[in-house]
Amino acid sequence: MTSYQEIALDGIWRNNPALVQMLGLCPLLAVSSHLVTALGLGIITLLVLLSSNFLISLIRTHLHEQVRLPIQILIIASSVTLADLCLQAYFYELHQRIGLFVALIVTNCTILGRAELLASRSPVKYALLDGIMMGLGFLLVLVVLGSLREIIGQGTLFAHMDMILGDQAKTLTLHIHDFPVLLAALPPGAFLLFGCIIAFKNYLELRHERRKTLPVSQQITP
Repeated sequence: MTSYQEIALDGIWRNNPALVQMLGLCPLLAVSSHLVTALGLGIITLLVLLSSNFLISLIRTHLHEQVRLPIQILIIASSVTLADLCLQAYFYELHQRIGLFVALIVTNCTILGRAELLASRSPVKYALLDGIMMGLGFLLVLVVLGSLREIIGQGTLFAHMDMILGDQAKTLTLHIHDFPVLLAALPPGAFLLFGCIIAFKNYLELRHERRKTLPVSQQITP
């Protein structure tokens, strides 16, 4: 069985669902124009991944091979529907912006893939950890991309946070500069910035691999 450390490292970095597996890119690029919408979808995706992994792992020994996949899809769809209803009830303004992409979580290959590859074959504790880490990995990418696009494309950060935190959060908006770059707020800008994030991750991994091949004396910086 894979260790806790391996599962955590896979979800956050080594097998990140967005940066490595390239899954869920449609909602990721669509809602990341602002930090608040990126954060909202990221949290919902994490909760759906966590709940579906838990339930599928819990009943894994009772699932017949022929009905396993349909039941997994039914569990995921139920979790997404519940999340969508809660979002609409308690965060209606945010739901108006990201509601369409919440519904698309049902088709997110990350969630179905984790359910099939790990949750349906592992104890609950491993399934829960995998759901948390894969969800956090996706959430972190969304937050980074959303922050970059808002700063570059809008010149602000934490704008419209009142949609999540209430009216008192209206004062959190930071005005960083007065020269917004419209490209960053448009879909082509999302692709470009996302590519830069992937390139930066690959650079860090390559640098780490090169350092591992150096003699010990050269790895220690004076």
